[in-house]
Amino acid sequence: MDNTQLHTTVIEVRDYECDMQGIVNNAVYQNYLEHARHTFIKDKGLDFAVITQSGVHLVVMRAEIDYKSPLRSGMTAVVETQCRSISKFKTEFTQTITIQGDSAKTSASARFIVASISDSGRPVVFEPIKQLTS
Repeated sequence: MDNTQLHTTVIEVRDYECDMQGIVNNAVYQNYLEHARHTFIKDKGLDFAVITQSGVHLVVMRAEIDYKSPLRSGMTAVVETQCRSISKFKTEFTQTITIQGDSAKTSASARFIVASISDSGRPVVFEPIKQLTS
């Protein structure tokens, strides 16, 4: 991946996102990663809600997350996001969540395949997505 595409989003871990073990529940990571992808899209000049209103839906086809080091309440993490086109209908997002602080440990790494589809569920070419990879 080209590092010029690297985008960062800061996440503050909140108490209610933690499970009984005191760590962020695995499902919450999906929320963090989705928020970072939407922020990335917005910072590239696109608006997820406007895209959807236009009849194009950017949907996750595949989600892969490797959990490495737990996040806990009060921690700050940085989500780094990059993307590349893998076909005229699909885009790959790769993301890393790093715990801020002295350790700068990787908390999770993820890969998402997102497809552009129409209201009827058919693949559709969404030309503005090229803004994400430039």
